[in-house]
Amino acid sequence: MKKNENILLLILMAGVFSIINTEMGIIGVLPAVSERYGVSIVEAGRLISLFALGVAVAGPTMPLLFSGFNRKYVMLLVLGLFAVCNTAAVFAEDFDWLLLVRVLPAFFHPIYCSMAFTVAAAIAGPKDAPKAVAKINIGVSAGMVVGVPISNFLAETFSLTASMAFFALTTLGVLIATAVFVPSMPVRERMSYGSQLGVLKKPMVRASILAVILLNGSVFGVFNYLAKYLSGVTGLAPSLVSVMLFVYGLCNIFGSMVAGNLLTNAPLLTVRAFPFLLAAVYVALFAGGSAWPFMALLTVLWGLLGGVNANINQFWLSRSAPEAPDFANGLFLTAANLGTMFGTSFSGVFIDAFGLEYVIFGGLAFGALSAALVLYQCAHKNMNPLAAKG
Repeated sequence: MKKNENILLLILMAGVFSIINTEMGIIGVLPAVSERYGVSIVEAGRLISLFALGVAVAGPTMPLLFSGFNRKYVMLLVLGLFAVCNTAAVFAEDFDWLLLVRVLPAFFHPIYCSMAFTVAAAIAGPKDAPKAVAKINIGVSAGMVVGVPISNFLAETFSLTASMAFFALTTLGVLIATAVFVPSMPVRERMSYGSQLGVLKKPMVRASILAVILLNGSVFGVFNYLAKYLSGVTGLAPSLVSVMLFVYGLCNIFGSMVAGNLLTNAPLLTVRAFPFLLAAVYVALFAGGSAWPFMALLTVLWGLLGGVNANINQFWLSRSAPEAPDFANGLFLTAANLGTMFGTSFSGVFIDAFGLEYVIFGGLAFGALSAALVLYQCAHKNMNPLAAKG
């Protein structure tokens, strides 16, 4: 890969990090937001839930609407909006105003992220596309893992204003780098909106959307209760829970790096084997999750699989509709968010009915359904994304 292409990938990775950091980093300062603006912690949580709702709604629509425009200019538009809104958040005196400048950029989040995946795959070529996309997913993982502890540290050590300034400076830095180093990227072959929407008629695309929902639900349906599991079942102190969550995140990043090679060299084997490897971790979790040393090992393995999962999801859905890459990546973002929502709710049913340690049965159920669907797709050429031609 040429030097200029590596620089472009690095900027795209940093851009995705800055956007995901804006989305997730606020988790680390919710108590500070609650205190500063005089709202309950539940009200402060709307900064997260409404942002996620905006992403889910915009996922299949906004990338489609902007798919025909010069990609550099679209990136500058999105990054500029994030930089302005994050700067406005630094000086927000009213909670409703803070909520507005948080939710507005959420609708543009899928544009940049889907475009980053598309551009990365395009400059790398079909053979090395999974490796290039894996680098973008590293930015996603880092945004989810690094943003929370940094924002929390800044708020605890300095002030909430310092945390908000961190979000603003990150997006501003990537905006400047994009303006200076990213070349003009006009769309050579512009597809009509109708042609892109037409991919939804393909049974393979619809099956792949469902597969991504199930795969992501199998991971996040259990992971979203990990902090509670570590304290309630494993019996770890709060400080150790934070350490284990950070370890999971670091392993998630490494898993994304590994996934690029796996999906390049053995894509079918990787996709087929994933649900069974995840099921093995969950069974081991149920059997020995109360033992601290064993739980530490499982967290590492689980984190690696979490990183692989993100890459499989994007790979599987984007390969289902290679003729409409921006739209396909937008569908991936929406499907992944829906999977997280459905998986978390379903696993919560087992917690309410049987207890916290039974949370893994929600993940196992989603994993079994995803395995059945993926194996079915692999067995039928007209349903197999690896047989799709762009």
